[in-house]
Amino acid sequence: MTPFTVHTGRVAPMDRPNVDTDQIIPKQFLKRIERTGFGPALFYDWRYESDGRTPRADFELNRPECAGATVLLCGPNFGCGSSREHAPWALLDYGFRALVGTTFADIFYNNCFQNGILPVRLEPAAVGDLFRRSAAAGAAGYELTVDLERREVRDAAGLVLTFDIDPYRRESLLLGLDEVGRTLRHDGAIAAYESRWAGGRPAAERAG
Repeated sequence: MTPFTVHTGRVAPMDRPNVDTDQIIPKQFLKRIERTGFGPALFYDWRYESDGRTPRADFELNRPECAGATVLLCGPNFGCGSSREHAPWALLDYGFRALVGTTFADIFYNNCFQNGILPVRLEPAAVGDLFRRSAAAGAAGYELTVDLERREVRDAAGLVLTFDIDPYRRESLLLGLDEVGRTLRHDGAIAAYESRWAGGRPAAERAG
């Protein structure tokens, strides 16, 4: 998993409440078990016309000022619905490294950390201000810096917003480790324990 320290990127504003995981990555695309290849299907039903190929000009990600966006500005309760881990896979494969909003669904929020995406929770007034700044930037596009080391969100105009994050999750992202990765850091100790445990079992049990 790629570590997250400081990221600066263009913002895609999506001012919609209750965006669920079936809209983030519709169910017909859940046949793959790899974590890559889901980016083209991100927000598929909103992003394309009925032919599944023609981009909808009015959809947020298809606007010229959002081209290459890597920071998604979200409405409340983003990621609600089913617990599919494919949702953060699709967001990451598209290019998003950070999500900024007021609230995220609990399972989706945790899945983001396990896949190298930083979901930042801010107060509603602060998120509303970010939406206004993004709209004011117009065709020029709006950029944010998301700094996990300092726990800050900043823009080029001098705005600085601080956010809270669980220390364990913060450390995991800074190190680029999911739960499996953190466990493997203790591989030597685990192997030594298993060796001692196996050596203390009766021979017949070890053979079986």
